[in-house]
Amino acid sequence: MKEDKEIEKILLNDENYEKFINSKNEKDYIKVLEGEKKKSELVITDIKKLPKDVLFSRESVFVVINKISRTKSYINGIQADGFLAGQNVLRDRLKSGATDSFISGNCYIKFYKYKAVV
Repeated sequence: MKEDKEIEKILLNDENYEKFINSKNEKDYIKVLEGEKKKSELVITDIKKLPKDVLFSRESVFVVINKISRTKSYINGIQADGFLAGQNVLRDRLKSGATDSFISGNCYIKFYKYKAVV
């Protein structure tokens, strides 16, 4: 009962309610920031050190160089897997770390890095 009256007083007085809400939001924001500080990034640039199951994932980055237009772009591992289109031997060589690049049509595709938040 006593708590209800205190809450009612806070709700009736807009200034106190705003202070309460602002302090609660600030505390929540500080908790989020502290959680972000604890996270670290894992970056692997050597394909031989990369686990096989993450090579063709969203966290993997490949460089694509078009031989005709001489342009360079970046794709993720899922898109790189699409460039392989049934070349299972080459896919296995990439997973084992025997090679880090391949050619598909007019494009030269090379493993660049794997980046994940740990």
